[in-house]
Amino acid sequence: MTTLHANCVAVEAILIAENLPGRVRMLPDAATTAQLAADQLGCPVGAIANSLIFAVEPHDGGDREPILVMASGAYRVDVEKVSATVGGRLRRADADFVRAHTGQPIGGVAPVGHPARIRTVVDRNLAQYETLWTGGGIPHAVVPWTYPDLLRLTGGTEIDVS
Repeated sequence: MTTLHANCVAVEAILIAENLPGRVRMLPDAATTAQLAADQLGCPVGAIANSLIFAVEPHDGGDREPILVMASGAYRVDVEKVSATVGGRLRRADADFVRAHTGQPIGGVAPVGHPARIRTVVDRNLAQYETLWTGGGIPHAVVPWTYPDLLRLTGGTEIDVS
């Protein structure tokens, strides 16, 4: 029996508590890009829901806050479009910022299992896939989701991110 990393255990506990059927799955190789994950899972790259943490600089000059952008692996995030939607300028977050707010490393960020809830936006392009795949807390872990469950558990707002 393989022991899951603590990040994966936290994610799986949420899935179980919410009575979701998906469980954390370990991949043979790290899936640090959508294409690497899709290749290992045998799914379309668009079904990979990248969990991207950005820092939002509020227009009023307040402190930077994290935002989780769940983006289809088939598209690039249009930072200007998302900035206009979320009320502040999106900036790329560095590894320390990501880990401080999620407890997880870049390349393995899950949509849940963070120390505190993170404001989330979800790419409408993901709705076309029956099964979505997200990070599971570390770069070797993935989790299957439905679009409605991803929205519900993250409290995400549907937007066009590309």
